[in-house]
Order: sequence, then C-alpha cells, then structure tokens
Amino acid sequence: MNHKDRVAIFIDGSNFYHSLKVLKGVKIDFEKLIKELSKDRILINTFYYIAPLDITLNEEKYWKHQKFLAELEKIPRFKVVLCTLRKYPKEDGTFGFEVKGDDVYLANDLLVGAYENLYDTAILVSGDEDFIPVINTLKRLKKKTENVFFMSTSSKKLRKLCDKSTNLKIILNKIKLEK
Repeated sequence: MNHKDRVAIFIDGSNFYHSLKVLKGVKIDFEKLIKELSKDRILINTFYYIAPLDITLNEEKYWKHQKFLAELEKIPRFKVVLCTLRKYPKEDGTFGFEVKGDDVYLANDLLVGAYENLYDTAILVSGDEDFIPVINTLKRLKKKTENVFFMSTSSKKLRKLCDKSTNLKIILNKIKLEK
C-alpha cells in the first residue's frame, strides 16, 4: 500500500510578518507558499495565527488587513486563527502592540492534530524557539517536523531539532506575489 504523507502547515503570522518586513516590499503568494511546502503530499490544513489590527490607530490599515485576512480564508483548507492584540503604553508616551495567545493556539493545534492523528508531518513556519517543547512532544508521538524560517528571526536550536529545515529566502522567488 502506497501511503502519501499528510501535512499540516502552521504559520506564526506575527513572526512571519516581522521577518518579511526586513525584505522591504516583498509580498508572499500564500497559495504558492502552501504548494511549495506541501509539494506532492496531502495537505490537510493550513493555519495562520494573527491578531486583527487596532482600528482606532489607523482605520485604513485596519480595513486593508481585514481584506488580506478575508483573501486568505478563500484559500482551500486555510484557516485564519484570530488572537488578541494587546496595546501597552511605552515610556516615551506612545503605545506598543503585541500579539497575545498566538503561540499557545499554534502549540495547541500542533498537539491536538498529533494526538488525533490528523497529520503525519507538521510544518512550522516560525523561527520562535518557544516551540521546542512542542516539537519534542511531536517527535515522541512519531510525527515528522519541518521548520520553515527566515534567518533574521530563526532559532538554530529549533532548526536542528526538526527533521527538515527550509530557509524561506531560498524559495522566495517561487513564492513571491507577482505584481
């Protein structure tokens, strides 16, 4: 019997966005990204963890982000997981923003998917070292793990722990949004 590998993709949206910002102006075609990462395997689901922007800060930017999230939801087997955006005062009197809950939601979905045997391989698009304990659990559960990252926000320990690692810069030309 020929068993095709089932993959689930988990994208840390905040980590992805901040990594992409370094590349100034590069936009990603998420359908191409998913196709490139899943290759000839069976795609079970793609999850994208992010918080909606603060509408009071910039209404135009807020609605542009909402439109972007709605476009992502149109992609087959793609789920946007909304988290909380926490606003906090900074010493200079301005405000900073931080996405809360995204790592916990992502880690939970990785574990639930593994325990319910929903996938064979988990593809984690993040460089965040906080996921190491979860990856260790997935390995004990005999799940394969892949780490997809931008070097600027990548943990060497996370890359080494996973069965496979892919630097997004290497596949950037294949996944860029064509203007």
